[in-house]
Amino acid sequence: MRKLPIFAVDAFTRRSFTGNPAAVIPLEEWLPDDLLQSIANENNLSETAFFVKKGELFELRWFTPKIEVDLCGHATLAAAHVLVHHLGYTESTVRFDSGSGRLFVRRVGGLLVLDFPTRRAESSKENPALNVALGATPSALFKSRDYLAVFDRAEDIAALEPDFEKMLELDCLGVIATAPSDRHDFVYRFFAPKAGVNEDPVTGSAQCSLIPYWAERLDKLKLHARQISERGGELFCELCGDRVKIGGYALTYLVGEITV
Repeated sequence: MRKLPIFAVDAFTRRSFTGNPAAVIPLEEWLPDDLLQSIANENNLSETAFFVKKGELFELRWFTPKIEVDLCGHATLAAAHVLVHHLGYTESTVRFDSGSGRLFVRRVGGLLVLDFPTRRAESSKENPALNVALGATPSALFKSRDYLAVFDRAEDIAALEPDFEKMLELDCLGVIATAPSDRHDFVYRFFAPKAGVNEDPVTGSAQCSLIPYWAERLDKLKLHARQISERGGELFCELCGDRVKIGGYALTYLVGEITV
């Protein structure tokens, strides 16, 4: 049996008990994949992030309770927060190596800014199965890894009551539902029952598709977004060519250790 440090961090928020909670577990070396998955399942958060220092970089992986994912924003933000605020990392930029390539997190005052690749969504024909799963028909539909369902009003997004069993039948990992907002440039929600997360509290990786879409539609590069889940979260976004910057705050909720 061995003991490992664990940190629980609320990401994309300035208030405790809001934002998206992630577990972060620093490792000296990689453990077997089945053990990493079991730890994530036991944590039962939308993502658990594991990282191992390799030279000037940190190898980073993310697991939901059910699967390993190729990209995760809030748990990357949480991992950078742990390095900066708990593990003595002093450089201005944290450099990660991941299944989605090099990822960077820069400190800008109290803000942590993710530098991620874009994942532009292409126009898609109407999908009746998606309409049934969402319980509503979007005004426009796009697709990358996830479906991007665009509605006319923020109230439409808030009113969605998806059928998650039906959503499991869709040909995508998750569904992003989004709309313009009077208080923000856009709002959104993210549903991913295939990943074991019916509704994610705040999803950073969704911005890889959302930011290019809204930057073009609103003709502005800098955007202010809010995920209107029950916990809610705030994101400061920017389109930079084929990269997106996703800024957010984070708070530590728990510091402890696990035995595996």
